[in-house]
Amino acid sequence: MSQAPPAPAPSTNEWLPVLDMPAPGPQNRLTVLVRLILLIPQFVVVWVLSVVAFFVAVIGWFGALVLGRLPVFAADYLSGYVPYETRVNAYLLLTHDRYPPFAFRTPDHPVQVELRPGELNRLAVFFRIVLAIPAMIIQSVIYAGWWTVALISWVVVLVLGRMPQALFEATAAILRYRMRYTAYLLMLTSAYPKYLFGDEPGSVPGGPVSATRPLVLGGGGRGLLIAFIVLGVLSWGAGSITTTLTSDDDDTKHVTGPLLPGPLAR
Repeated sequence: MSQAPPAPAPSTNEWLPVLDMPAPGPQNRLTVLVRLILLIPQFVVVWVLSVVAFFVAVIGWFGALVLGRLPVFAADYLSGYVPYETRVNAYLLLTHDRYPPFAFRTPDHPVQVELRPGELNRLAVFFRIVLAIPAMIIQSVIYAGWWTVALISWVVVLVLGRMPQALFEATAAILRYRMRYTAYLLMLTSAYPKYLFGDEPGSVPGGPVSATRPLVLGGGGRGLLIAFIVLGVLSWGAGSITTTLTSDDDDTKHVTGPLLPGPLAR
């Protein structure tokens, strides 16, 4: 009697969260024109959800230190929150024309995020905020760069009725990196955010799944992303310039503050 082959050893590879979006298509110019107004209800909802996410993450942090993974309730809520925020951001950044629904689970929406919460290194959990600082700086800089030229991007999409491919690639890279940073910060993955400049062609077995899996940046997309980074650094520098305020008694006060990258940036 032949023996059954041994079961394969479980993979030790860390799952890097994936963003799936369709290629840029035609957009309704009217919804592009009033995009910010249309999103006001979503901004309120995202703010409320983010407050809840903060407290869930704090409780989940203690749970992860004990269990070596997020408690089920925390993983469930945060696994819904991150895709929700990502869908709102994708609509805000003009990548597509489908309004994000007010729901966590939306299998028919064109913007999807694949998360696989799993085992966590307790030491990495303990120092999670410290470890996330470099990624936080990167995502803040690239968001600041995008918003520096947001008006130009808005006019381009409004005139063309669609987002140009190069702008889509750079914007998708920013969205994906922010999503991965948020997922890492909220302990939904042990994989550190990476691949800001996209994936290698053919990196997905079986061929492409969507326009962003794999996310392959052409020369134009890479150039725009580099421009966003440079503009983001300059924007941060301009926002932190010391402003001298002279009071009535000639005392000098120095006030500094960073320029906010955008309405949803943290």
